[in-house]
Amino acid sequence: MTPADGPFRSPGTAPETADVPAASVDRNSAAFPEQYARTRRFSLGVPRQFGVSPDGRRVLFVRTGGSSDPVGRLWVYEGGVERVLIDPVALGADPAAETAKITEAAESTQAGEGRLPEAERVRRERAREFSTGVVAYAADAAARVVACALSGALWVVRTDGGAPVHVPAAGPAVGPRPSPDGRLVAYVTGGSLHVVALEDGKDRQLAAPEGPDVTYGLPEYVAAESMGRSRGYWWAPDSRHLLVARVDTSGVERRYISDPAHPERPPRAVAYPAAGTANAEVSLHILPVAASRAVAPSGAVAASRAVAPTGTVAASRAVAPTGTVAASRAVAASGTVAASRAVAPSGSAADAGERRVDVAWDRAAYTYLVSAGWDNHGPLIGVQTRDQRTLRTLAVDPGTGATRTLHERTDPAWTEIVPGTPARTASGALVLPEDTPGTRHLNVGGTTVTPPGLQVREVVAVEGERVWFTGGEEPTAVHAWRWAPADGLTRLSDGPGLFTAAAGGGTVVISGLTPEGPVAEVRSAGPDRPVTRVRGSGPDTADGPAGTVRTIGTIASLGEDPVVTPRPEHLLLGRRELRAALYLPSWYEPGTGTLPVLLSPYGGPGIQLAVRARTWFACVAQWFAEEGFAVLVADGRGTPGRGPAWEKAVHGDQLTPALEDQTDALHAAAARFADLDLSRVAIRGWSFGGFLAAAAVLHRPDVFHAAVAGAAPTDQRLYDTHWKERFLGHPRETPDHYTRSSLVGHGHLLRRPLLLVQGLADDNVAPAHTLRFSAELLAAGRPHSVLPLPGAGHAPTDPAVNANLLRFERDFLRSALDKN
Repeated sequence: MTPADGPFRSPGTAPETADVPAASVDRNSAAFPEQYARTRRFSLGVPRQFGVSPDGRRVLFVRTGGSSDPVGRLWVYEGGVERVLIDPVALGADPAAETAKITEAAESTQAGEGRLPEAERVRRERAREFSTGVVAYAADAAARVVACALSGALWVVRTDGGAPVHVPAAGPAVGPRPSPDGRLVAYVTGGSLHVVALEDGKDRQLAAPEGPDVTYGLPEYVAAESMGRSRGYWWAPDSRHLLVARVDTSGVERRYISDPAHPERPPRAVAYPAAGTANAEVSLHILPVAASRAVAPSGAVAASRAVAPTGTVAASRAVAPTGTVAASRAVAASGTVAASRAVAPSGSAADAGERRVDVAWDRAAYTYLVSAGWDNHGPLIGVQTRDQRTLRTLAVDPGTGATRTLHERTDPAWTEIVPGTPARTASGALVLPEDTPGTRHLNVGGTTVTPPGLQVREVVAVEGERVWFTGGEEPTAVHAWRWAPADGLTRLSDGPGLFTAAAGGGTVVISGLTPEGPVAEVRSAGPDRPVTRVRGSGPDTADGPAGTVRTIGTIASLGEDPVVTPRPEHLLLGRRELRAALYLPSWYEPGTGTLPVLLSPYGGPGIQLAVRARTWFACVAQWFAEEGFAVLVADGRGTPGRGPAWEKAVHGDQLTPALEDQTDALHAAAARFADLDLSRVAIRGWSFGGFLAAAAVLHRPDVFHAAVAGAAPTDQRLYDTHWKERFLGHPRETPDHYTRSSLVGHGHLLRRPLLLVQGLADDNVAPAHTLRFSAELLAAGRPHSVLPLPGAGHAPTDPAVNANLLRFERDFLRSALDKN
């Protein structure tokens, strides 16, 4: 069905309805769905995951080979030149096979030769990963040794030259991380934590699970999905110990995700703690490398001097960093022979010796481990109560495991987890968020260092006494900032957009999305390095005064420009000045007729859509506009960027404020744009946006006339503990919050066309949400449509599915509004 002969130009269409010129649509948008799907939402070819070496000379990043190539490669930018470090295709990896393994929902949990390990498949699902090949990496402290896993195979490469080396491991490797000194690589296999020596290939098992429900070194479900903690172990700065999370899910309810399209495959069990049920038991342990048990690696034995740092001494005469406690006759970095109990720096693991140390805190009261790390002052962790109203920052004694409270935050609604915090400067000053009703501030060493109105989003780096973070004064933009004691605040990014930063040694990479597309600039950010001249892909930059931030090069994006160019008109709507964007067809002339309206919100916590950047979502919104809709995107209460009080306005009721704001935005936009036809209003969304779309036609059928609801959480009791109890409390204590914020129980209200879309392999918003709601609608005699997506998770990755799903939504909404 094309716009020219479809319901928008069918016989009987009112004369004032705007016509959709077929030629214009064919030219501007006919190819868009395939392009959108082929480029994985315009993510392929765009550089990401930047890391800067401490000396500022090397920038590591991941980028696929182009806009149609899903295979990620590891790159280094050094001296103004980009160089590939690991290319899975050159190494003989099979990207097509890996893609099949990722999208195969019922993949066996026993990862065989060449198969993607189940733990890695889960990690990618939590990260909403759309590419294959190198999708994550980790480096040593100097950014000289880099490790990654390819389909479970452990690969290591040196950034100063040489080919990648396959390091045999005890099993399929997940989450490999080199030690700070670059001599060892830790990884997880089969729930066990291992370390392998790069010099001689010796593999040691640090911790083995005591049962089938126990893992070491991996995050539990709610940590990865709802807290933003994607790691389960952390190296000590001396490379001799690790801080390791032990997860026991034996008390957690199981969900079984099956693939109805392949009934011969067994279901996949997921330890999923639904709201009000038991969480995983998480504990922390300090494990010494020397006391680990040697195991035989799987496959060939590594070369005796495979990837050892140049000039190092092997095995019993390993070089120890200056000041750390080495083995009884280890050679110190200065060349002198260290005593068996040499003086260790503050926060080292020397006192832990060669025994396992259990970290002690009140785990009954502080259920959640929300953050962890190990700096030169020692291990630092963040723990949170089950009701999320108290969050403590604890210092850990590495010798005894005892903890002491450094800071405590409380909030009557919930304490927000800010990525990158807590952290410490070189002097030990704590870096923390500080909430007032109107502003989320940055606090360093007990001093508020950001002004009212600057909303801190994330701390991205702490270097010496300087702190790099992201935030914004206007909700539609996020900028990169630096705070330093000497010169205070400096904004590093310019113009509209969504920016972040990676920093090291006086070099900073500013990357993000602008209204024109992705950017990645390498800059000198003194004052430590006041004179810098690096030739990049752009022109040389003249030397500037100390403290200035100057562009010295760019890292190329190989991404593809969309065939449909977003043309949003950014608006402030209603009494709450809702940030919104209105997308109109490029071919539309005001006053020539009315347009049906399509609201396309997310509207929930953690995500904004009405931003000044060319996001994939903006491209999709413009495509729907080219297909004949006036598309309105509005961010209401509960979305980030407008301060704690705005975010917490949905506490206890996630539906009423969100739906009220969408309705207000619609009416305010129609008051300003007379061509918006309020007799033909549709709404679409995914996840929370899908929930909001379905709620709109249930509770406000007088305003909304059709809806597409994808992956909609219809029963909030089915969602996970940490995410849902944050907003609605414990369902046993506040059951009315869940009833008020759910779709189930209200199915009898449906009077409008509703399409429910559901991935059948979704372990985040389980198929039970859609199936139970559909059953309720059927029992109430309410017609509706259900589109199941076999094999699809929460973010479908199949290009054919993603392309045709857009068209299916368009046709459904056209037909529904035409009948209305």
